[in-house]
Amino acid sequence: MPSPVKQTPYMPGRSSVPIDGQTSPQYRRFLAKQRRMRLFVWLARFALLAAFLGLWELAADRKWVDAMLTSRPSQLVSAFRSLAIEGRLWHHAWVTTTETVIGLALSMAVGTAIAVLLWWSAYASKVLEPYMVVLNALPKVALGPIFYIWLGDRYSVYGMAIAISVIVTILMIESGFKEISKSKLKLMESFGATKLQMLRMVLLPASVPNLIATLKVNVGLTLVGVIMGEFLSSKAGLGYMIIYGGQVFQMDMVMVSIAMLAVLSMALYGIVAVAGHVALRRNHYE
Repeated sequence: MPSPVKQTPYMPGRSSVPIDGQTSPQYRRFLAKQRRMRLFVWLARFALLAAFLGLWELAADRKWVDAMLTSRPSQLVSAFRSLAIEGRLWHHAWVTTTETVIGLALSMAVGTAIAVLLWWSAYASKVLEPYMVVLNALPKVALGPIFYIWLGDRYSVYGMAIAISVIVTILMIESGFKEISKSKLKLMESFGATKLQMLRMVLLPASVPNLIATLKVNVGLTLVGVIMGEFLSSKAGLGYMIIYGGQVFQMDMVMVSIAMLAVLSMALYGIVAVAGHVALRRNHYE
């Protein structure tokens, strides 16, 4: 009597096709359940947004809130169309995007370099640790007037963006360095490897997931810094549009600018998430 065909053990997340080329009914049901869950999640997200916009429009229509103070979704559409046709919206959005990308790149480069220096010298790390804690807790908006005097109205935006995100970058990357297996570093040291070789061959490659996580956090922090800088001194950007719209009592302009900020933040985070996913796959972390 022939022996029954042995079913290949199946683990979701490893491979969608087992070794014998067949999928079990249980796994097919699991995949269908996962697809339904993703669909329900997206539907719930859109339903929540639609309910919020509908309630906002209803509140303005029924005079529950003053539409002159809160605007309304139907007015935002016409305001967006008007600002887009004039070109002002795209110009200010591009200015904010450019400032955010440059600030993000500078904060990551400076923060990573300082974190490497602190890892290189344990003495310097212990000396500077309390200052890092104080600088991280310091409200960065208090530095706005200083940046304006030192850097001028244009470069003070970059100063504010870097000031908000660079300390977090240093702390997160240095913490990631400390969590890397010390046995590997001791092994390389026993074979006579220099610190530069350990940094290049072990520390930085093992820190790719931590670097990506830091980059995701810094997207929001850098955008906050850019908007704060534009509030204080800039003559262009979405932050400038928000301040200007509030001064001339054009709430439609303010709300459209805030909506563009939400879209910009989601787009930047999505780009970083996709790039991080590709980097992790390339470095065999997934």
